[in-house]
Amino acid sequence: MNIDKKEVLRYLGYRGQKIDDSLAGLLDECVSEVRTVSNLGFTYEIYDIEGNEEGLCLKGTTLILRGRDIHSNLAKAEKCAVMAVTLGLEVDRRIDFYTRADLTKGLIFDACATAAVESCCDIVQEEIKARAKIMGLETTSRFSPGYGDFYIGIQKEIVRALKTYEKIGLSVNESSIMIPRKSVTAIIGMQNEGCDTVECKCGSCEDKYCSYRRDRDYE
Repeated sequence: MNIDKKEVLRYLGYRGQKIDDSLAGLLDECVSEVRTVSNLGFTYEIYDIEGNEEGLCLKGTTLILRGRDIHSNLAKAEKCAVMAVTLGLEVDRRIDFYTRADLTKGLIFDACATAAVESCCDIVQEEIKARAKIMGLETTSRFSPGYGDFYIGIQKEIVRALKTYEKIGLSVNESSIMIPRKSVTAIIGMQNEGCDTVECKCGSCEDKYCSYRRDRDYE
């Protein structure tokens, strides 16, 4: 499991500041611990897309994708992969414990876990990309509920369609929060035409003042 320390520092709000030896040591410690306690689980399915007046329907499911931004992402797609990734409950437990016992370590551990789950999503995305290539298709960038106007409440329907609780222990509560919290769901389009794949979605996000924007990142 790759955990990019630059990404961890970005989540912590660092923008090129020099970090001292104490913080660097704590960062290394948290990176190692996240790798040790994570119980990575992932699953995905590939569906045909059928558009109607309600939105983009995924055949064989009750999933209907609504929203201008997800429609734009899948504008040329004939299929899409729906994926879910989780680091497991022990990561959540450690975050809760350290946040109470040592706030600094809790914040760093949380940021390491966020970087870890995103790295795992990259790995799953590459597997989906390989599957698409076999079918003669190209993939779009992944798009998660909560991006733009893509309704976050669809998380519940995604975990139901993928049977994530049975497969990887991932559920969603009534507030659309995933349990374990260090989990991600996403949609990846598959299409015949070349894709304008955007690795960093910050440029298309309307929140220009977000502290996590990559276009504010340091070298």
